[in-house]
Amino acid sequence: MPFERPAEHARRPTFPHNGETEPGNLRMGPGGVKPARLLAWRRLPMPRALVLQHEENEGPGLLASALERAGFQVHARLRRVEPGDEAAPLVVVMGGLQAAYRPSEHPWLLDELRLLRSRVERGLPSLGICLGAQLLAAAAGARVYPGERGVELGRFAVACTSQAAGDEVFSALPARFQALHWHGDTFDLPPGAVWLASSEQYPHQAFRVGRSYGIQFHPELTGAAFLSWVDASPDEVRDRAALEPIRGFPEGEPAIPALLERLANFAARSVGSRA
Repeated sequence: MPFERPAEHARRPTFPHNGETEPGNLRMGPGGVKPARLLAWRRLPMPRALVLQHEENEGPGLLASALERAGFQVHARLRRVEPGDEAAPLVVVMGGLQAAYRPSEHPWLLDELRLLRSRVERGLPSLGICLGAQLLAAAAGARVYPGERGVELGRFAVACTSQAAGDEVFSALPARFQALHWHGDTFDLPPGAVWLASSEQYPHQAFRVGRSYGIQFHPELTGAAFLSWVDASPDEVRDRAALEPIRGFPEGEPAIPALLERLANFAARSVGSRA
């Protein structure tokens, strides 16, 4: 995805009221759409989903399509926060090779921490994935640190917690599902956060703080994309052949596309409630 360019073919938001339809299905009568109303709808700007990347090959992946279907224009930017980002309709922070507990080594991480802290305090929606989840946790007051159980790398089960049953996003997921993982750092839950998912190796796999979600695993990745990461980092993988069966993922795991759709729609509702 080109950086700082809106994703192509993004859909317009649907009409917000009963009796209003897509332009191709317009009808006359009491429930129809008046021409002035249609013209106003056509002028509605699509909300921007700002995706902050730390590596060129670690973009939003499957998440981008889900956000587009929810009515967002997806803009990607590499290692840079700009004035005004704190007011973006949605901010998504992706993964990377950096350590959230050493932000001074990478000045843009300090900017991202300030950005996420501001958005949490103001109740604005953000989404952090992998390193992004760790940055969100740190911005919300939690400790981030090297994990004591080594690197979690591959396809492993994720279990929803009892608190997930009351969550707008995770309540729709099965009690257990498979996900792709690649991380060695972990974090404590931020004060006041809702703990949503765990794995056998690391308990904090997902949380919500205010209107923001942190996801430690990688729902945005296909198996093929994950294997491209593996091939780019041969020194970090002991048994490449053992990972080959994940190539077709998330085929056969409906929880992953369901999670992405629920996250995107939650963000769209959050944006709409502020309009």
